[in-house]
Amino acid sequence: MYESHFGLREAPFGITPDTSFFFKSPHSQEALNTLLVAARSGEGFIKITGEVGTGKTLLCRTFMKTLGDDFVTAYLPNPLLEPRTLMLALADELELPLASDVDQHQLLKSLTARLLELAAQGKRVVLCVDEAQTIPRESLEALRLLTNLETEKRKLLQIVLFGQPELNEHLQAQSIRQLAQRITFQHDLGGLTRDDMEYYLAHRLRVAGFSGARLFSKGAVRKLFAASRGIPRLVNIIAHKSLLVAYGEGRQRIDTHHVKLAARDTGLASRRGWPWLATGLALAALAAAGALLSYRLSL
Repeated sequence: MYESHFGLREAPFGITPDTSFFFKSPHSQEALNTLLVAARSGEGFIKITGEVGTGKTLLCRTFMKTLGDDFVTAYLPNPLLEPRTLMLALADELELPLASDVDQHQLLKSLTARLLELAAQGKRVVLCVDEAQTIPRESLEALRLLTNLETEKRKLLQIVLFGQPELNEHLQAQSIRQLAQRITFQHDLGGLTRDDMEYYLAHRLRVAGFSGARLFSKGAVRKLFAASRGIPRLVNIIAHKSLLVAYGEGRQRIDTHHVKLAARDTGLASRRGWPWLATGLALAALAAAGALLSYRLSL
């Protein structure tokens, strides 16, 4: 839409977790280092928590991409599953063919055999569970039992839980206290600082192909930080809308009033949850761009 107008190859502020845009802020780099150290030391359970929009899924995907060839990764994006279904999902991730009517005993036996096979090949298996705050307690207990599987040297399965702060409350239940005690590495993701956010904007613009002078004025950056509170997803949404507004006006630079309009369009929704792109602003920007183009062609 506005990419060529600003000299970009692609939109820089999408909210899909694209690992090419991963920004190594102090928070995210420390979290990634924690994950890599824990995985390579063979720990059973690792926990990463953070508020909505702080980049847990992007961190998860970057972590899996960073692990070497001696790791096999499994990913569960939606773990709201009862124990049997969760283990079947793990088996599927590990490319383990099973009959649809396999019983619980055979399922566990087959999973154990597959994990032993991978260990014999020198592979470590890491299961990454996104949105872990939604896992039923019975399924968490099933995961704990899976981490009991081990050779004389190390565990056959490591599990990383990525979740919102509610996960911490979830793990305080008496019924799963054994699992909570096994979490030896953990990290809490925070938002960006004011300085980090400026580097964050420059990083995403550079990855998207921008090579010009400063695109966001200092006033725009201050307003963007105040509006987003440094939450990366909100930064992306408001920055994207700001580019739309500036594009609609035919401007090459994002100023404070562009961010104000974008933040105003996002503000109410941001207090209730994390919004997607508002249709009204997009249509307004397109209409303005169309009017501008018609005017230029008439000259």
